[in-house]
Amino acid sequence: MKRYLTLALLILSCCTANAQDLNARVKVVAPKVQVTNRRIFQTLETAMKDFLNGRKWSSDAILPQERIDCNFVLNITNWDGSSNFSGELQVQSSRPVYNSTYTTTLLNINDKDVDFTYNEGQTIDFSDQNFQGNLSSIMAFYAYIIVGMDYDSFSRYGGSQYFLNAQSVAINAQTSSFKGWKAFDSNLNRYWLSENLNNKLYLNLRGFIYDYHRNGLDIMAENAVKGRKVIADLLPTLAQVDRKRLGSYFPLAFFTAKDDELVSIFSGASSRDKLQAMNILLQADPSNGNKYQLLKGN
Repeated sequence: MKRYLTLALLILSCCTANAQDLNARVKVVAPKVQVTNRRIFQTLETAMKDFLNGRKWSSDAILPQERIDCNFVLNITNWDGSSNFSGELQVQSSRPVYNSTYTTTLLNINDKDVDFTYNEGQTIDFSDQNFQGNLSSIMAFYAYIIVGMDYDSFSRYGGSQYFLNAQSVAINAQTSSFKGWKAFDSNLNRYWLSENLNNKLYLNLRGFIYDYHRNGLDIMAENAVKGRKVIADLLPTLAQVDRKRLGSYFPLAFFTAKDDELVSIFSGASSRDKLQAMNILLQADPSNGNKYQLLKGN
């Protein structure tokens, strides 16, 4: 009996050690590309999925049921019929809320600077030490961001190492001619996302993300009033963040992921609390003002 128990524990430890971090669903679409044989897009989709799900992105042992749910939708807008592709990449990730069936969005980004080369059947290579290709660098960059955001939501500043890893990918990619990796390409690109996430100016927003999820959302299933009160008390932090650098990428990415959820949370609050939340959110995120104005009428 003891021998069987030891064998079972050994098998379990091996499975855990080999378990990967992401449960990535990948979709490649090309509605604007007029070709008869679309097999190349199916092959690319499989290669991207294998790359994301087949690698270890974190340093911890992750159980299969703990893998991070995420979606990568690549919209190919141009293909030269050979190996050169251009498009946009929608990246989303989420995590479960404790003691509920609800999942909360952590990341929802549309990257418009996705140019790369790919040949059917090609192995997608990546190295943390140097630039191997733009497609692999983009996927690795967002894989590290996804893991970092997940860790930040479970432990205060828990994602720091993974944000540094993403920044390292961005720095290595600056040796290439591809857009999206350099400060002057745009104020809303991969360079600025990693810069913001590693900048001490935004530690309070990262701290907010932890408190919002662990001390707010994660207790709402048991005590909605208490969880909402925690989040309401945290809201002034958001207005303070936006005053530091108006239009910065990290705050914008946060609100893109959370604007609808914030409205939903405070829809169940008292009229007074709704009004207070609305005023703070309008100040912190004026671009989504129409959504927050709904709180006035609820």
